[in-house]
Amino acid sequence: MVTLKDIESAHERIRPFIHRTPILTNSSLNKLSGAELFFKCENFQRAGSFKIRGATNTVELLTDTEFSQGVATTSSGNHGAALSMAVSRRGGTTKVVMPHNTPKIKVNNVKRNGGEVVWCEPDQKFRESVLRKVVEETGATVVHPYNDERIMAGQGTCAKEMIEDIPILDCIVSPVSGGGLLSGTLIAAKNMKNTINIYGAEPKEADDAYQSLKYGKIIPNKTINTICDGLRAEIGSKTFPVIQNLVDEIIPVSEKDIIDSLQMIWERMKIIVEPSCSISLAMVLKNKKLFKDKNVGLIMSGGNIDLNKLPWM
Repeated sequence: MVTLKDIESAHERIRPFIHRTPILTNSSLNKLSGAELFFKCENFQRAGSFKIRGATNTVELLTDTEFSQGVATTSSGNHGAALSMAVSRRGGTTKVVMPHNTPKIKVNNVKRNGGEVVWCEPDQKFRESVLRKVVEETGATVVHPYNDERIMAGQGTCAKEMIEDIPILDCIVSPVSGGGLLSGTLIAAKNMKNTINIYGAEPKEADDAYQSLKYGKIIPNKTINTICDGLRAEIGSKTFPVIQNLVDEIIPVSEKDIIDSLQMIWERMKIIVEPSCSISLAMVLKNKKLFKDKNVGLIMSGGNIDLNKLPWM
């Protein structure tokens, strides 16, 4: 079980290799939401997303023997790029199993950071089978994108920074997919401030975390037809128990609301984010009564979006 001490240790370990990202505010979005919103801008993070936190923590903890065999993973883009950056910095090699429909910007980000892309069909079972083949052929050490306590501890450093920088927060909204970020956020935040509420924002078109909470067991996705390409993974066996025990609520969000909030952030905040993090604002705006007059932290998880295929074009 990941503890706050694990997250604190991870933070010390990765501090030289990550940015302490800024927290921005926007008066017009505050007025629109009826709350005070604080945006933790992981879109400004190295490799373009929060994923560098967990990836770096894990890579730094690999033994020389594990590392020398090469590293492999599956990814919709952001984890693959972050892992490739962390491995390359330590002088190793990374193979990243990616779906054919991954946005080009995320594929290029993996390659630019030294990763080798191995293609697969856009389905969880194909990702896993191709990864197994890579490991059988190369002996590579697998670094899972979320179902790994080292990853969870690294991702928890984001919420740790938020509470240190904005101690008045009443709640935090985190995107949820495989659950690495949300579980790390829960462990950090709930142990640093026991009065805080933590909410997960999930696409209605890939709502396995919501369904899993509802039924008390892991329920696979029935569809992954969402613009949030970073939120198509299924909840993990290690992340789900943490979420089940600690989260206040997971709220599904429609595709239209995600896109509307994406455009709103671009227009009003003048920053580039991807749909997988605009979902946090979308969830707040569709549930104003829940957040009225609260100090709300929103994790802007990443900014890797294909500028040639913007959803409102």
